[in-house]
Amino acid sequence: MLEDAGLVFTAQSPRVDEEAAKASLRAQGLKPRDQADALAELKALSVSRGSPDFVIGADQMLAIEGEVLDKPRDIAEARAHLLKLRGRTHELITAAVVAREGAIIWRHIDTPKLKMRAFSDAFLDDYIARAGDNTLRSVGAYQLEGLGAQLFDRVEGDYFSVLGLPLLPLMAFLREHRIIGA
Repeated sequence: MLEDAGLVFTAQSPRVDEEAAKASLRAQGLKPRDQADALAELKALSVSRGSPDFVIGADQMLAIEGEVLDKPRDIAEARAHLLKLRGRTHELITAAVVAREGAIIWRHIDTPKLKMRAFSDAFLDDYIARAGDNTLRSVGAYQLEGLGAQLFDRVEGDYFSVLGLPLLPLMAFLREHRIIGA
């Protein structure tokens, strides 16, 4: 997404055990919004310590009626997630944090709401057959920018946040700090 927007950057994997961090945050009883924010912060801080560069960390949580769905582990779990979401509205809590030299200097949280249509079992089977392992790459077992668009009746909120990054607010921050052109 950053590359498509014309930004020049270097990707670096954060030194964070995301599953252990999620388990800890959930054990603390944090709401999905706070979990997404904390994970984005952990990722950004893990890379930014000792670095003068601006480091972006992001995370996304899918919440439906108080329950959080993680990325499915296999096709059977992807199908179960889609059945749970079918005909219902869920939230994609998307958090982004910018850190520099181990300090947080910006954060943004967005919460698009998506209403999945009440598709048939036959449609679901066809979708899973066509999407295949792509169903395992994101929370909710869909990518709105592709075949997953057929699953929805309505999307309320920022498209880029649905894809996993509040791109427009992030670019506004980067322009404000003269990291990208105004």
